[in-house]
Amino acid sequence: MYLVTVLGNLLILLAVSSNSLLHTPMYFFLSNLSLIDICFSSTIVTKMIVDILTQSRVISYVDCLTQMSPFIIFACMDDFLLTVMAYDRFVDICHPLHYPVIMSPHLYGILVLVSFLVSLFDSQLHNLIILQFKYFKDAKISNFFCDPSQLLNLTCSDTFSNNIVKYTIGAFYGLFPLSGILFSYYKIVSSILRMQSSSGKYKAFSTCGSHLAVVCLFYGTAFGVYLGSAVSHSPRKGVLASVMYPVVTPMLNPFIYSLRNRDLKSALRRMHSRTA
Repeated sequence: MYLVTVLGNLLILLAVSSNSLLHTPMYFFLSNLSLIDICFSSTIVTKMIVDILTQSRVISYVDCLTQMSPFIIFACMDDFLLTVMAYDRFVDICHPLHYPVIMSPHLYGILVLVSFLVSLFDSQLHNLIILQFKYFKDAKISNFFCDPSQLLNLTCSDTFSNNIVKYTIGAFYGLFPLSGILFSYYKIVSSILRMQSSSGKYKAFSTCGSHLAVVCLFYGTAFGVYLGSAVSHSPRKGVLASVMYPVVTPMLNPFIYSLRNRDLKSALRRMHSRTA
């Protein structure tokens, strides 16, 4: 699964970079999403593979924080990139004549940079909370990696304070971007329904369908893990969902985008014929 994730996302990166017709904001964000997915999955899966081979279930305090920090950065960047991609589709479909002016290279470069800075801030915020807890010796984490939600359960002796922290961070980094996505799609659907041409409607829906599928897959599993752990303290509850969003979702993203996107499929065919 890890090899499929890396190879699939690398193919998208190569297809976008090698085809000048795909040098547009939508594919710029898609290539960034593919790069983030590779890093996101590598943060978790490489350590997990080593643990399986060595039959080890131990991680040091420093290694745990080292794994958690990039995990949060890449997870948040996934989150914000999906929001930016929804905004890109909104501008393209609802304001097609102004699209080249609004989505300039300067703007989408800034959007990616802001996504990274906000994700870095979230990572440091989690680190500050967890670094206040100094007694991690022989602590048990009910997961296969240093999941931030599990570490917060260890740091906060007060369950009420723990839940406040989780829901606040979850609302800011989850509900706000998701609200932006929902608002963008509300405007997109309203604009599509006003179209007279059936081919235009199909094209608009096809460009949004892949993104919408990835959004549902990512947010459904992420919210299930992060907020679900605040409600239930069952040791094995949420472990299956924990496998989904850092492992399964990055693996499925290339298939979802390539199978439903004619431009990307033609670019992959052209790249394959050139290689052959």
